Amino acid sequence: MRRALAVLTLLACSSTLVACGDADTPQTGSSEQETKTIDITIEGDSVTPNGDRVEVGVGQPIELVVKADASGEIHVHSSPEKEFAYDAGTTTLPLTIDKPGIVEVESHALDKTIVQLEVS
Repeated sequence: MRRALAVLTLLACSSTLVACGDADTPQTGSSEQETKTIDITIEGDSVTPNGDRVEVGVGQPIELVVKADASGEIHVHSSPEKEFAYDAGTTTLPLTIDKPGIVEVESHALDKTIVQLEVS
């Protein structure tokens, strides 16, 4: 009887330790991608960046952080196309591109390409 109780106790402790060990194991190859932040400054007729190419992953979360002296719109030439309005001050615009390729982010009012997203 003692032997059976000792075996059961040992098994219970082993199961608990194995379960705890799995929680501490770091995950590798996670499907979650880190958010790519792109800072955009619009002052008068000037925009920064101005046509720079930025690499992002398919489905990677993107934040366009727009600091502007006046309200306006940004056009994203993806499929489907997207339009984002921003206010004077700082506006954060979330974006995700689901297809590989080059996606232009533009200000039509300024007739300027702000950034080209190289999605792969």
